Amino acid sequence: MSIVMRWLKRIIIGLCCLFLVFLVVCNVWIVKSTESRVYEDLQKLPAHRVALVLGTSHKLAGGKANPFFEKRMETAAELYRMGKIDHFILSGDNRSRFYNEPVAMRKALMKLGVPETAITLDYAGLRTLDSVVRCQKIFGQDRITIITQPFHSYRALFISQYYDIDAVAMVADEPDFEYSFKVRLREYLARTKAVLDLYVLKTEPRFMGRKEKLNR
Repeated sequence: MSIVMRWLKRIIIGLCCLFLVFLVVCNVWIVKSTESRVYEDLQKLPAHRVALVLGTSHKLAGGKANPFFEKRMETAAELYRMGKIDHFILSGDNRSRFYNEPVAMRKALMKLGVPETAITLDYAGLRTLDSVVRCQKIFGQDRITIITQPFHSYRALFISQYYDIDAVAMVADEPDFEYSFKVRLREYLARTKAVLDLYVLKTEPRFMGRKEKLNR
């Protein structure tokens, strides 16, 4: 092996090690700085009157019902029944007329007894960052409850913290390991990217626009 190849190999190994260290640091930072605001007990949840429900597809790739989606909807509906939440902002992707996360969430919540007047749709929640920032900048909310799964809640709260949003997270139940394994792995990378987006790249939501009032 030539000297050049040996040095190239060392550089590649060094960069990989640096990336792994950065990934671990970002994940520990995000989790430790937000875990005190993650709630699993409905009774102990502070009464933030508006909830931001983070979107996901209602179907898996094979056509089965998505357990992540179902658990989030069940948690949101239960909070409404308990009087913990008065209004929901349903934020998700609306990439085509055949794929519309906010509309799917509205249909599911209405079936579970939440009235349409308690629901506002955000069609431009393409990413978690977009959903959180638009909740503040477009819908004027600085005090919210975020509804999603535990592993996802830390990143959403971290973004909220950066934008001085008073947020807590009410976590929906985790699906079985067979469904959550790949999503959890992606989340480790997503947290790392969140740090870069906020502190290095200064990433903004893809769509902003004029301010909107909640549907009352």
